[in-house]
Amino acid sequence: MGDRSVDLILKGEYLLAMTDAEAPVLDAAVAVKDGVIIDIGPAEDIVGKYEARELLGGQKKVIIPGLVNTHTHAAMVYFRGLADDLPLKQWLEEHIWPAEAKWLSNEFVRDATELACLEMVRAGVTLYNDMYFFEDASAEAVKKVGMRAVLGAGVLDFPTPAASTPDEHLERAEEFIKRWKDDPLVVPSIAPHAPYTCSPETYKRCIELAEKYDVPVHTHLSETRWEVEEIKKRYGKSPVEHLNSYDLLTDRMLAAHCVWLDEKEIELMAEKGVSVSHCIESNLKLASGIAPVVKMLKAGVKVTFGTDGAASNNDLNILSEMSTAAKLHKAVSGDPTALSARVALLMATRWGAEALGLGDVTGSIEVGKSADMVILDLEKIHLVPIYDIYSHIAYSLNSSDVHTVVINGEVILKDYKFVRVDAEEVMKNALKWQERIKNN
Repeated sequence: MGDRSVDLILKGEYLLAMTDAEAPVLDAAVAVKDGVIIDIGPAEDIVGKYEARELLGGQKKVIIPGLVNTHTHAAMVYFRGLADDLPLKQWLEEHIWPAEAKWLSNEFVRDATELACLEMVRAGVTLYNDMYFFEDASAEAVKKVGMRAVLGAGVLDFPTPAASTPDEHLERAEEFIKRWKDDPLVVPSIAPHAPYTCSPETYKRCIELAEKYDVPVHTHLSETRWEVEEIKKRYGKSPVEHLNSYDLLTDRMLAAHCVWLDEKEIELMAEKGVSVSHCIESNLKLASGIAPVVKMLKAGVKVTFGTDGAASNNDLNILSEMSTAAKLHKAVSGDPTALSARVALLMATRWGAEALGLGDVTGSIEVGKSADMVILDLEKIHLVPIYDIYSHIAYSLNSSDVHTVVINGEVILKDYKFVRVDAEEVMKNALKWQERIKNN
């Protein structure tokens, strides 16, 4: 077969590359070799030009880049539904933190992350950005499933199940970063929890570490009104202004939530290049508020989508976040053109990858990029007729329409079935943990 040999060809009635070209490519195909996209073109040309080990997709299918979940705590999937219908502070202090103190371990995090990864893949997510503890165990689960992930070692000023002091958190974070720095799928990062749990000095040390190893910084910021009032009480400034006063806002920072921002803070975020993870369903469920996403986008802030952890959402479905956000921001802005279907899909794909420093690797379908792609099945009752494919994805598509998922050139989900991992075993394991948590 010589040079004509490729590993995969993906065919679709529609291809949404999520580059600057807005029009979908019709009857297109993508050739993949050694994990990389090597050619894109009309299906007839690509199929005639190459001989593929495996041919995927076809008519009634749409190919999109893998979705990106820019803020989650994957292992918290084992606490899904444990404590609901509560405000964030009470939810954290009275339920989640005690549960974490009791249950968190390498084994818990590895098992729970495996379940979370399967849930995300099943919903078309190929890359996620995590903030948690025992991230070596998370990395093992990520590698087992075959996902791509940015894993943030959590840092706080008070004891957690992972470390007793800020020094110990930082030491462990540095060790974790060094261990995983050159992995093809796992990008280590550092994750100072929030301005109300980390001092300016802790943030400073986190950012120095991130700069030393050239990794991302992942934090919570201005999530609740309580947080804003608390930081003003402690430091005399809002959370964004507080971090800025210590020169802690950086373009390697991805800030989750950013619900309570004023115009000046939005301008600061844009100026400093801070990206935002918009977690609309978690914010709605915890009554934290509605982030000023349309204003942020207009100011040039890169806004992306996150699910938050499944304990506060209660799922890890970016398609659902995208649909909720695109509709809600129309309502709150009084503008039905705010946050269009295509912009929502950009936020869920290319912008997400760029916010994590992986824009040259993934997030769009381009020659030379990693083959991280999703095939969606359009042959469903709720998906006919079709006039605008972007609108279909933003407003009509479900996670159950995700047909095939390819990550780094490997087929992870095919014809709705997991290829590498026994999903039944993962679910059985989750039920065993459920019994332990429920009965203790």
